[in-house]
Amino acid sequence: MRRLKAILNYPYFFWVILYAPAASLAIKFLGDDASAEQLLHPTGEFSARFMVILMMITPLKLLFPNAAWLKWLSKRRRPLGVAAFIYALLHLVLYLINVPTVAEILAEFWALGMWTGWAAFIIFVPLAITSNDLFVRYLRRGWKKLHRWVYLAALLTLLHWVFVQNNVGPALVHFVPLVLLEAYRIVKIQLVQAGNPDPVNR
Repeated sequence: MRRLKAILNYPYFFWVILYAPAASLAIKFLGDDASAEQLLHPTGEFSARFMVILMMITPLKLLFPNAAWLKWLSKRRRPLGVAAFIYALLHLVLYLINVPTVAEILAEFWALGMWTGWAAFIIFVPLAITSNDLFVRYLRRGWKKLHRWVYLAALLTLLHWVFVQNNVGPALVHFVPLVLLEAYRIVKIQLVQAGNPDPVNR
C-alpha cells in the first residue's frame, strides 16, 4: 500500500498518465499506421476529456468533500489544464497537416463547427500560459477572472465537436455530467448564500 501511494504521489507519475495517449498516437503517426485525419478526433477528444475532468473537480468536491481521491486530483488541476491545451495544440497541428493550404482553411472557416474550434483554441492559449505560480502572483484576483473563460471554451468545444462530427451522442456523454454538476454547484451556492446549506432540508 505504501509503495502504491509512493507511485501515485511521484511528481511525474500524473504527467505519464496524461501524455501516454499522445505518445501512442505519435508512434502510430510516425510509423504510418495512422494518418493525420485519423488522429484528429482522438486528439480533440482527449483535449475535451481532460478539460471536462478539470472542470468537474470543484462541483465534485461539494458532493464528496472528504474524498481522498478528489483531494489528490485537485492538487493536479494545472497539469490537467495544460494537458487539455497540449492535446488541443496537437489537434490543430494535425488539422493543418491534413488541410495544408490557406485557401482550404479559409473556405471552411465560417462553418459553425470550424470557427468554434478556432475560438476555443484561442481562449486556451492565455489559460495555458498563465497556468503557473508566477502568473497567479502577478495577476492576483484577475487570475481567477481570466480562467473563468474556460466555461466559454467548454461551450465552444462542445459545439465544435457536435457540428464537425455530426453526432451529438459522444459529445453529450462527456459534457452532460459536467452540466449537471455545475447546475448542482450553482444551486448549492445559492442555498448557502440564502442561509440554508442543505438542499434536502430546504
